[in-house]
Amino acid sequence: MNPIVMVHGAFVGGWSFEEFRTPFEAAGHQVVAPDLRGHGPDDPADQVIGVSIQDYADDLAALCAGFDKPPILIGHSMGGLVVQMAARRVQPKALVLLAPSPPWGLVGWSVEEAMTAVGAQMASLLSNGAVEPSREIMRHCSLDKMTAEDAAPILARLRPESARAVRETLNWWLDPFMTTSIGSGPLPVPSLVISGESDQVHPAASGRLVAERIGGAFLSFPEMSHWLPGEPGWEAVADAALDFIGRKVRVAA
Repeated sequence: MNPIVMVHGAFVGGWSFEEFRTPFEAAGHQVVAPDLRGHGPDDPADQVIGVSIQDYADDLAALCAGFDKPPILIGHSMGGLVVQMAARRVQPKALVLLAPSPPWGLVGWSVEEAMTAVGAQMASLLSNGAVEPSREIMRHCSLDKMTAEDAAPILARLRPESARAVRETLNWWLDPFMTTSIGSGPLPVPSLVISGESDQVHPAASGRLVAERIGGAFLSFPEMSHWLPGEPGWEAVADAALDFIGRKVRVAA
């Protein structure tokens, strides 16, 4: 079977897929959930300083080059953008994007997205340093469907994020280098975008735009928010991803 690489979002690590990966492994897939550069539990906090989101995409492409079979890529939030950016080089069997950050050229559709982008720009204006996570924002915007007890261990493991990568992701229109561009035309791979209708970080409307941009299918879960790999209902998200992978990879094989 094709290996699956799960790419985490900003401020977290590969541990964000600790539960989510289990159904895929039970189905017989080798699952790899790497820590992006500077996101390992023992990595120095300053290791993300100056890191571009392009560096994350380059690291992902290098990792995938070591597989004997084309991998299946699953990315959450900023990790979904990293997956999109690496896709043409990796040529994966399939893509599944969970509440993905949009690529260059797609405008956010909500007040919350706009406020997040402005806040990120103010916090990281002309900075290549490290942005400390806001646990309050994370609790109320990303982990809003979780109990305080379940959210606590996640909040405790948050790490600083590259200010440059955050700025490139959320304020692409201020980036003359078009760092988060994914090239022209749809991505040449079967793709599925999954969003939560209650997501305040990347609303379902943005997910639909991403699906249209990459030429993929779109699926939304009415009761879910942003933390799709771990909030209540994550099992249904995993089942939908596995079903899509099973159908598309079998057809493409």
